[in-house]
Amino acid sequence: MAQTAAHLVDHVIPHVSVRQWVLSLPIPLRLLLAAQPKLVTLVLQVVHRVITRHLLGQAGLKADEADSGAVTLIQRFGSAANLNIHLHCLVLDGVYRRGIHGTPEFVEVPEPTDEALQSVLRKIITRTMKLLTRRGVLVEEV
Repeated sequence: MAQTAAHLVDHVIPHVSVRQWVLSLPIPLRLLLAAQPKLVTLVLQVVHRVITRHLLGQAGLKADEADSGAVTLIQRFGSAANLNIHLHCLVLDGVYRRGIHGTPEFVEVPEPTDEALQSVLRKIITRTMKLLTRRGVLVEEV
């Protein structure tokens, strides 16, 4: 782990503010993702899209004007060696705007408020449930 962290700091993550976003899942979804690991990628894509859109909004920019960056570590077990799929997303705390002459310019955003975190979480939950329902792995209650 120490070598991976050093590599990320020295060669991958730019020298800008980074925030860790952790997504822990309810036990039934942990079991589902463990049984169907390809779904982890789809859920992660939802998480990244929602967080990136939030950051773009905070920066006052649109998706075609800027983008963020992230590295995610997928953990499959908890500290007690129990099955506990969860995501640790190291996300740039801002976005790179396409600057003049194509030079990227980092636009830092303020830390999220409690209300903003609740909004991001609601969007992640809603979009993840829709995704899993469309995939036929969850059934909506009537």
